[in-house]
Amino acid sequence: MNFFDNVGVMAIGTRLRMLSEKMAEDATKIYEMYGVGLRPKWFPVFYVLSQGQEKSITAIANEIGHSHPSVSKIVREMVQDGVLSEKKDVSDGRKNNIVLASKGKKIADQILQQYHDVENAVQTMLDQSRHNMWQAIEEFEFLLEQKTMLERVKEEKKHREAEKVKIVSFDPKYQAFFKRINENWINTHFVMEENDRNSLENPKEYILDKGGDILVALCDGEPVGVCALIKMNDPEYDYELAKMAVSPKAKGKGIGWLLGKAIEDRARILGAKKIYLESNTILKPAINLYHKLGFKKVVGHTTPYKRCNIQMELELKP
Repeated sequence: MNFFDNVGVMAIGTRLRMLSEKMAEDATKIYEMYGVGLRPKWFPVFYVLSQGQEKSITAIANEIGHSHPSVSKIVREMVQDGVLSEKKDVSDGRKNNIVLASKGKKIADQILQQYHDVENAVQTMLDQSRHNMWQAIEEFEFLLEQKTMLERVKEEKKHREAEKVKIVSFDPKYQAFFKRINENWINTHFVMEENDRNSLENPKEYILDKGGDILVALCDGEPVGVCALIKMNDPEYDYELAKMAVSPKAKGKGIGWLLGKAIEDRARILGAKKIYLESNTILKPAINLYHKLGFKKVVGHTTPYKRCNIQMELELKP
């Protein structure tokens, strides 16, 4: 049974690496066949310098898309082999530029026929292929520049874990969790204030009975996050988003985002046009989340909290 047929597209990195290794094996034999004294991994550096202009290692690295340490190592190998040499920069004597040595210049003349034959061989393969691999690689590289594979896998992980999360309305059985998880983050960064104690110890009286709401995030039936929507007595704002907290063991699963979106939906149902919140810029993950949710910074509102140094609002679209 073919391994790649069995494992599927998730082995794309392994498959590309094996293809690269196979191409490199043939490349070594091709250089030998033409009597060209190069190693396949030297080719990008050699080609750039064979165009006639001396370059620094940094310039070479930028042009071929390799890291500076990688290019530096290759250059050292090529200098030791006599293909390249170092030359003082004319404008800055403290810097060295890399140029083709006499051996390298001979190879540059000698390799032209190899270039011709290799290019034609590759083009023939591309013409014979149903899918043009060169163009496909360009497209794949472009997509990875927009978003790395790591970022894409992180997103998939969040999506999968989010499927386990259920957002429910507040129930008295969650009151101890609501109080404890908010006290934890407040005491970690600040000190508890009177408004904190009132809403955390008596959420029914100070939040629910006044027209607000509290949502709880459950993961496998266990509470892992909370967020409150507090009715405001303000001509500009209908509700305040407050007391959002996520259990440390559930961080990175996108639960804050799910709670934020659920609170938005709940505010719309209640007829809200704007949501207001107060926070502190020391809470960078929270501030980043609010920005992603669409909140924008505002100023000039009075606050009962000493810890507040940033105020934000979100206009709700229908």
